[in-house]
Amino acid sequence: MTAAEAAPTAESATPAAEPSAVAPAPGATPPRTPLVARAAAELIGTAALGAVVVGSGIQATELTKDVGLQLLANSTATVFGLGILILLLGPVSGAHFNPVVTLAEWWTARRGGAGVTLRETAVYLPAQIVGAIAGAILADAMFGEPLVKWSTHDRSAGHLLLGEIVATAGLILLIFGLARANRLQFAPVAVASYIGAAYWFTSSTSFANPAVTIGRAFTDTFAGIAPGSLLGFIGMQLVGAVVGLALVALIFMPGRSAE
Repeated sequence: MTAAEAAPTAESATPAAEPSAVAPAPGATPPRTPLVARAAAELIGTAALGAVVVGSGIQATELTKDVGLQLLANSTATVFGLGILILLLGPVSGAHFNPVVTLAEWWTARRGGAGVTLRETAVYLPAQIVGAIAGAILADAMFGEPLVKWSTHDRSAGHLLLGEIVATAGLILLIFGLARANRLQFAPVAVASYIGAAYWFTSSTSFANPAVTIGRAFTDTFAGIAPGSLLGFIGMQLVGAVVGLALVALIFMPGRSAE
């Protein structure tokens, strides 16, 4: 879930260091990592994220009938799980786990920034979607739920769609803002913390991720979303990504040297 911005290690800061010694900052996309390894990291990472989101939701509903406590348990598990996954897999694939992050990174690279290529994007996106579906099915299996049961949780209301724009715009602003400010080493904590907060301050409980949104349609449990709500949610997530990139360009506008 991070933008690709490489930063040198302490060793690479010395004059004697070779270019090959330069290591990516946490969360950066390492250009020398084989694409198959990066795709595997995105698939497994998104699957684990989907399993955390769906599984913790199922567990919460089995432990309490209080919806507030259910959301607290769901969001807490997601915060810890996401932070660990970014920390672990960020050095491999950039730990996107999210098509809007991948597409936003491709767009910035297309305009001259660092990031994934179109070919890499074409590999990342299906890996993320397949991973999210597999994660939801795995969570259902662990809790004895039907492996695939379409969710009946309608989330098509307009205020929920607005919540998705806000949640996704904030996520993109955070990730690419950290990249612009050379603060990507804080991505595991910052991104996980933002998602945890957005569970509570957005009306949609911050899906902010098309792949995980699709995966959550496969489970009729606490975290599910009805298939009929997918198009609206994913559309608003894409709108939110555009808004987020616009905010990054505005807020982190490069300064001009004085003449």
